[in-house]
Amino acid sequence: MRLGMLRATGTDSPNRKIFRAVLIVGALTLLAKLGSTAKELLVANSFGRSDALDAFLIAFVLPAFAVNLLIGSFASAVVPAFVEMKCSQGPAAAQKLFSNVMFACVLGLLALTVGLGSLAPWYLPYLASSFSPAKLQLTREILYMLLPFVLFNGVALCASAVLNAGEKFALPALTPVVTPLVTMAFIVLGPRSWSTFSLAAGIVLGSFLEAALVLQALKAQGIRLTMKWYGFDPSVRSILRQYRPLVAGSFVMGAASVVDQSMAAMLPQGSVSALSYASRTISVVLWISAASLSTAVLPYFSQMVAQNDWAGCRNTLRRYTTLVAAIAVPCTLCLMAFSRPLVRLLFQRGAFTAADTALVSRVQICYAIQIPFYIGTILFVRFLSSAMRNHGLLWTSGICLVLDILLNLALMRVWGVAGIALSTSLVFVVAFVLVSAYSGRLLGRKCAPCLAAPAQGVAG
Repeated sequence: MRLGMLRATGTDSPNRKIFRAVLIVGALTLLAKLGSTAKELLVANSFGRSDALDAFLIAFVLPAFAVNLLIGSFASAVVPAFVEMKCSQGPAAAQKLFSNVMFACVLGLLALTVGLGSLAPWYLPYLASSFSPAKLQLTREILYMLLPFVLFNGVALCASAVLNAGEKFALPALTPVVTPLVTMAFIVLGPRSWSTFSLAAGIVLGSFLEAALVLQALKAQGIRLTMKWYGFDPSVRSILRQYRPLVAGSFVMGAASVVDQSMAAMLPQGSVSALSYASRTISVVLWISAASLSTAVLPYFSQMVAQNDWAGCRNTLRRYTTLVAAIAVPCTLCLMAFSRPLVRLLFQRGAFTAADTALVSRVQICYAIQIPFYIGTILFVRFLSSAMRNHGLLWTSGICLVLDILLNLALMRVWGVAGIALSTSLVFVVAFVLVSAYSGRLLGRKCAPCLAAPAQGVAG
């Protein structure tokens, strides 16, 4: 077997670099996911379905969602700008942008932390409407303990994005294993009287250690860990212009999963849980594959855009679209063919019956259809983010949300909860068509002058 694609050389092409980065990120992300799974098993063994665990989950859901939404989108806007600045104006300008970005990031995270804490008495009763007063009070206490996580995890995500922009992928991909390991240590070694406060303590300390690790790695790369506001210069304004539609688009797509669960609640009892069980295997596949590809391609697309190498972007899109189809389609077909045995192996025990296996396996088959289209969509989305065309992604997200609702209404009447899963898959088919068509038009405009120039030279 040839391993040339795995060896770094001084003349590596972007496609070779992306392939190697995907393998590195994928392997280390899988390792981090295994650590997270081990933590979930320990949590289930230690706390079961207790009121204390319910309180922790509700306390954690909004801080985690807010950080992922705001900082995940921020990172997608920062990487192209950081790469472009480093290529066009040099390391000093990139350092200035980093200082600006970190100042804004920390300021925003502190505001978010204060907002989540001060508004807790108003929004927690809505998130936990069925909780008793004592259980609601416990939820609020756990939330207050978790608030430092917002700052630490946000800084870690932002710093990891800058590391990725410098083609450093291994540490940011592996770092998320720290929090599960620390949390497990708190559960095992902490006093029983701490209950789920041990989970909160583990998450806060783990997120602090993750932030410290990635910041130290940035320092080792020659990036000074300074925070200074230089004002709204053109680079910052460019990031903000791309950031707003990214946040809105991410929020809209996140709302689609809420819509699916809400509409599943209209169906017979057990439909929501069937949807949840069926999505677990699919989400793991998508999380590892799409996250790896997404992380790997963004800095290299950003470099090619900064260098006006639009032909290189088109070549990479063609190659990796073909590679995704060649790998994802057979895997999807296998997953669909063995859906029932897989569900039986994972879930069929205790209260989970053979009838549940039959339903969940059908839903899982419908969910699996999306896999190649979801991964392909992520590839094109990262290209468009690198090209700073995020406003088009916002419109695509809005169209997909409306389509998801309409397809849910139509298909759930015929196939029940499986129709909702099929609707999700069809939405990603449409999303892939939209973003690939948009990318094709953009590349057609950008590549046309490059193709015309040689022809004019020959004619002259």
